[in-house]
Amino acid sequence: MKVPPPLSKFVEIFSALPGIGPRQAIRLAFFFVEQGVAFENEVAKTILALKGIKTCRQCFYIHQNESGLCNICSDKNRNQNLIAIVEKETDLMSIENIGQFSGRYLILGDLKKTGVLETGQKLRLNSLKDWIRKEQDGKIEEIIVALNPSLQGELMTNLIAEEFKGLTGKISRLGRGIPSGGEIEFADEETLGSALKRRE
Repeated sequence: MKVPPPLSKFVEIFSALPGIGPRQAIRLAFFFVEQGVAFENEVAKTILALKGIKTCRQCFYIHQNESGLCNICSDKNRNQNLIAIVEKETDLMSIENIGQFSGRYLILGDLKKTGVLETGQKLRLNSLKDWIRKEQDGKIEEIIVALNPSLQGELMTNLIAEEFKGLTGKISRLGRGIPSGGEIEFADEETLGSALKRRE
């Protein structure tokens, strides 16, 4: 059935978002229309405001600072010798929310089922290696590979461990509090805190 072009464009864009397919997108489109112009203008303003959000040049998390660094990387009280490598921004947020981690992060990016490092992921790991060599005299105390306990996560953990041999005194992974196949971003604070404390 034919729909107005703006609605078709909305469905095309929103159905490409994570967790939203064409059916959900069309429902959203009708919801937006039903809410009226004031609501649509507010949503449009909110989306446009996202243009002011930048990516941290060290950990690749988001920020709005002039320095190019996010609030975590620019915080001098954080432990510079302890780095957690996570897959997604939401994983970083989950770990921060438990309030038990005092180090810094590196966001690796979505893991593909191929079990190999993508070009962008290699660049991010190389940027961390360069930072360790230049800013930390070539070695840090510990890297925590905080990836989901899945087959892809295990494969990537082993690859990262190889990449950082000689650049860290210890490479650890989260303890087994999170069930196999589970995801960090959906773990409750107690489970995630326990997995962080009992890292191996």
